[in-house]
Amino acid sequence: MNLKYIFKILDKDEWNGAKKNGYYSGSAQDLKDGYIHFSEEGQVQETLKKHYDKRENLILLKVHTLNLDHLVWENASNGDMYPHLYSNLDIKNVEKEFELHLNDKEIHQLPELSSK
Repeated sequence: MNLKYIFKILDKDEWNGAKKNGYYSGSAQDLKDGYIHFSEEGQVQETLKKHYDKRENLILLKVHTLNLDHLVWENASNGDMYPHLYSNLDIKNVEKEFELHLNDKEIHQLPELSSK
C-alpha cells in the first residue's frame, strides 16, 4: 500500500471547474456515496476499465496524501483496499495532472506514474 500518493480519474470539465473553485467535491457517484473515490497506482488501470471504459476527455490526478485529514482505506466489492476521501479535495494537494488518451484499441494509455 502506497501511502504517499493516490490517484483520481475525472472528467476534464470537472477538473477545470475544480481549478476555478480551488477544491474538488467529487463526481456524481462520489457525492452519492459520500466520499471521493481514489485508486492506488496499481489500481488505476482496473478502475479505468471498470468505470471509464472507452471514455475520452479524462484527467488523472496524482494526489499527495500528507495533508488529507479524512482519507481512509476501505474494502471495495472486489476485496481490495481503496482510498476514500471523506471531504473535499483541496487542489493544492494535487502534485500532477495527466490527460488520458485512448490508443487504437480504445484502451487508456497511462503515463509512468511512479517517476513523474
